[in-house]
Amino acid sequence: MNRRLAVRQPHLELTERLQLQRIHLFGAAILDETGKMIGSMLVSEFKDRAALEEWLKIEPYVTGGVWEKIEIQPCRVAPCFS
Repeated sequence: MNRRLAVRQPHLELTERLQLQRIHLFGAAILDETGKMIGSMLVSEFKDRAALEEWLKIEPYVTGGVWEKIEIQPCRVAPCFS
């Protein structure tokens, strides 16, 4: 939690910038049965894998050690959500 709080503001600023560019489409906290945050998820649309890798190099939650395990899954967003 301390690592998260230390880089939360830069993370939110970058996330908002990429959301305005329609790269980050949706994000959410993942909760356990008691409502405690146990993870997070982000749906993004990068032009290619190289662009994704460039973002990971500067994302404060990555560089700050908050996200220790990252799973990347390709998906297609339904047209009604884009």
